[in-house]
Amino acid sequence: MIERIAKFVAAVILLQTLYFKFGGRPESIYIFTKVGLEPWGRYLSGMVELIASVLILIPSKAWLGAFIALGVIGGAIISHLTTLGIVVLNDGGMLFMMACVVFICCLVVLYYNKKQIPIIGNYFNK
Repeated sequence: MIERIAKFVAAVILLQTLYFKFGGRPESIYIFTKVGLEPWGRYLSGMVELIASVLILIPSKAWLGAFIALGVIGGAIISHLTTLGIVVLNDGGMLFMMACVVFICCLVVLYYNKKQIPIIGNYFNK
């Protein structure tokens, strides 16, 4: 049950942000301009987040989606902590909090699917 909730929450948040990235919303443009990756970083991160969110919802590939999402969201969290700040455009820290929620949800998904991870998954079967 916890894993299903974590998958759903991570996928919904990742998919919801695509509207802003692909739609060229001012908030997204501001963020990616500030980190020096506008526009291609915005498009690339959107594509990777789309792929990750779909994989998270496929039972046999959930570990891969969570792993990919951890990378993208880890970059977002680092950007918030180093360049953007916790509060971006008076959002009250909402983007940062959502990134943290996705990060935690993806860790939960990885934990519940640890035996499926190639190479290291065999160590969890013992």
